[in-house]
Amino acid sequence: MGAVWKEGGGSGTRKMAATLRIQSDWSWALRRDEGEAWLSCRSPGKPTLYGSVTRRGLSTEGVPDIAASEGFVVGEVTKKSILISCPHENVSTKFLAPYTTFGRIHQKSITCLDISSGGGLGVSTSTDGTMKIWQAANGEIRRLLEGHVYDVNCCRFFPSGLVVLSGGMDAQLKIWSAEDASCVVTFKGHKGGILDTAVVDRGRNVLSCSRDGTARLWDCGKSACLGVIADCGSPVNGIAVGTAESSLNLGTPETAPSEREIGTEGKILLLAREDKKLQGVGLQSRQPVFLFVGSDAFNCCTFLSSTYILAGTQDGNIYQLDVRNTNAPIQVIHRSGAPVLSLLPYRDGFIASQGDGTCFIIQQDLDYVLDLTEADCDPVYKVASWEKQIYTCCRDGIVRRYQLSDL
Repeated sequence: MGAVWKEGGGSGTRKMAATLRIQSDWSWALRRDEGEAWLSCRSPGKPTLYGSVTRRGLSTEGVPDIAASEGFVVGEVTKKSILISCPHENVSTKFLAPYTTFGRIHQKSITCLDISSGGGLGVSTSTDGTMKIWQAANGEIRRLLEGHVYDVNCCRFFPSGLVVLSGGMDAQLKIWSAEDASCVVTFKGHKGGILDTAVVDRGRNVLSCSRDGTARLWDCGKSACLGVIADCGSPVNGIAVGTAESSLNLGTPETAPSEREIGTEGKILLLAREDKKLQGVGLQSRQPVFLFVGSDAFNCCTFLSSTYILAGTQDGNIYQLDVRNTNAPIQVIHRSGAPVLSLLPYRDGFIASQGDGTCFIIQQDLDYVLDLTEADCDPVYKVASWEKQIYTCCRDGIVRRYQLSDL
């Protein structure tokens, strides 16, 4: 099945491939002999096929000997992964258990996280009202970032890895030193909670979007707003900034840009909107570039390249679009009806997480889906990566770290 995900797959092909699922704690269940975990294969318009995998003992190499029930086939097995196929539906999935889990960073649901560019630090926000910086290797807490009123919705490192950008329900955007936890800049201007942020190039300018329907550009050096990039009249749930394909007409600014604008030229801003629209705006021109209407509210968006973008909806669709022609999606990937909460470009593909606890990786050259397991029906809100390590945060209050072998 080479058709998991192909760049430029044709106009609007909707990928409703069969989806394999496994019991969320399968790696625990299969630790003992005769241990068993359930499997299912769901294909649109057909009855779901149910089955199980059972541990029969250890092979001579010390790897568990696992057998599958009728209709399923077990491929490669390691301590943390198992490859399962359903030949009848021509689908394969490699299920990956976490390499390690951090359950003590927060007391409640973790709503956002990021990993620094060097891979050494993590930052996360929680409904327990806190934002913390921790060591990515062991989850040990290093700093508490205090100053937002109410919950913090989003957090990210600047490219340097030494500074954090956060947005809160208090409509404030803040910049923090990761070294001493001081808040160095506070931006005020939004009239509703901030839902997402983006950093332009190295971070002289940053972007935010809000429940108030606007996306704003800010000057970090002077802690001033450089302008409202878009005013949608509907909450903007997510944004992404990227360099546009050179043939794309981004429009021209009505007035000359401020000399405080650094790196906005040739960039396009994506807006994932609550009113079912995905919008592209010229970052420097403030002019609309495209408007795409989806099946439901858009929650998140990202750039795969200067040509291809991805956006996820509340009803489980992941749209792949070509920015040069957004009339019809290149394809729509749909694995479940749960909200798509996070999208992250990764190597030759992407990582997506959904509101039903699923988190999966699709790569162009892999003929199977990589499924990051263990969250059991609790939404996985955000995914971050550093080299071959993938970090997820979940409503169950746990940060999970997965170790990818050579893809």
